Amino acid sequence: MKNISILSIDLAKNVFQLHGQNKQGKQVLKKRLRREELGNSVANLSPCLIAMEACIGAHAWARQFMAMGHQVKLISPQYVKPFVQVNKNDQRDAAAIALAASLPSIPSVSVKSEEQLDLQAIHRVRERLVRERVATSNEIRGLLADMGVVIPTGEAAIKNLLPALLEDAEQPITYRGRLLLADLRSQWLEKEAHVKRYDQILKEYSKDSTECQKLMAVPGLGVINASLLWCYIGDPKRFASGRHVAASLGLVPKQASSGEKERLNGISKQGNKHLRKQLVHGARAAYRVLLKEESTGRLADWVKRMKSNGKHPNKIVVALANKLARIAWRLLSSSESQYQS
Repeated sequence: MKNISILSIDLAKNVFQLHGQNKQGKQVLKKRLRREELGNSVANLSPCLIAMEACIGAHAWARQFMAMGHQVKLISPQYVKPFVQVNKNDQRDAAAIALAASLPSIPSVSVKSEEQLDLQAIHRVRERLVRERVATSNEIRGLLADMGVVIPTGEAAIKNLLPALLEDAEQPITYRGRLLLADLRSQWLEKEAHVKRYDQILKEYSKDSTECQKLMAVPGLGVINASLLWCYIGDPKRFASGRHVAASLGLVPKQASSGEKERLNGISKQGNKHLRKQLVHGARAAYRVLLKEESTGRLADWVKRMKSNGKHPNKIVVALANKLARIAWRLLSSSESQYQS
């Protein structure tokens, strides 16, 4: 098949659907292959544009196809879905991917390196452990409250106060209840140790990464946010500007405009919700620091001006998170060695 211009692949675990079309948009290939057959089949094709949805395994296949001399375009599934005709199946999914890839206006996802995928995996596992740690602590407080004992929030109560309560014979906690709470506390401590271990891995990586060091100089961008942004942005050239980065993270108003009436609602909350959440947390921490009298610089002046204008702190924090994403893109896309406040 020498006349294939776009080859779209509907990825799966074991069975892959291929759809090839020529420059005129006519289908010239329709084939279903198993995993062990896909690599050799693509290697035998003349160099073309290979389009896939940005899903599990897409980045690994993309690196493999690029090494064969092909161009690769990864597309977010939300941009492919409108092109699926009538009922959904593998063949129509592959055809929809090819149609979306043929339009220049459809944005693509940058192919992540193995290093970036490792970072992404660490963050995902860490985030799951944090959720489980919070759920376990809430479960402990709920069970204690059901037994008639109320403890304050925070890690110190689980670490220090709970052992004392379990050893206090005057507390209205049964023997089985004490065993259960002691076991839950050991689970909480185990998850806490795992989270700290991953935090240490991220710290060591950020210490050796030039990109992360540049980002960590920005207020509100610590080890977590810096490594997350570097993993997410990757090649900054795929974004036209920092505004596009903020928009891809859902940190811009959602429009509901019609005719000459422009309606701007709350933020769209599109894209990577974990990174958006972490940026808002970092912005909230930076907001308190930038409001201090001794804080100087453009960001501090902007925050103080917004505060004096009567803006709600939550709106200022989200707007500051937007600015942090734009600053991060600027630092990664330029040759500046460090952040200039």
